[in-house]
Amino acid sequence: MRGPVARTGPRRGYAMVSRARDILAAAVLLVLLSPLILLVGTAVWIGMGRPVLFRQVRAGVGGRPFTMLKFRTMRQSTGADGGPLDDAARLTRLGEFLRAWSLDELPQLVNVLRGDMSLVGPRPLYLDYLPLYSPEQARRLLVRPGMTGLAQVSGRNGLSWEDKFAHDTCYVDTRSTLGDVKILALTAVRVVQRGGVSADGHATAPWFTGSGPDQAQPAMQGAQHTIEEGER
Repeated sequence: MRGPVARTGPRRGYAMVSRARDILAAAVLLVLLSPLILLVGTAVWIGMGRPVLFRQVRAGVGGRPFTMLKFRTMRQSTGADGGPLDDAARLTRLGEFLRAWSLDELPQLVNVLRGDMSLVGPRPLYLDYLPLYSPEQARRLLVRPGMTGLAQVSGRNGLSWEDKFAHDTCYVDTRSTLGDVKILALTAVRVVQRGGVSADGHATAPWFTGSGPDQAQPAMQGAQHTIEEGER
């Protein structure tokens, strides 16, 4: 099946400006926040041991896989059957704190520098979700995934999957430099408010299983099964 097709796009020069902004901002933030990053890394090491960083393959622009970085927020615990326990059982108090203040996302500044991610865009999701997207939902893959995005400032995990994807595709169609600045400013407000960190009844977010028989047709081919830990 054919991949997503853009309907509208940003003004000419947006891609160049946004990439230059990402590189400059990520480099500056890594330097300015290095004491905080070191402090969080040390806390994770003391509280949960190694590895300090959580690495997981996610879907980038065009559905291409990349390794996303985060600070660990969960124990590496398994049940009697040898399989991992659910998110709620593995999420630590320190992990809850890091997630509430979005401190677990700080290592993604490295992903931004590498070009895997942008400061603003749809959040990178599991490769396993790729065959489940409708053609409309798959349009979120037309842009680099972001550390924050329109869905994150509009409700984060408090939104349904359909609402998240609707915000993502809206961003794809309307993105602009000014819009990105507004999303970044709203992100700071949402972090302070600490709302929508988890969905009702879930430690993180429910697994996406498709939006229904009429929408769950494969929109991208070749998804790889690469799930290492249940962090969303």
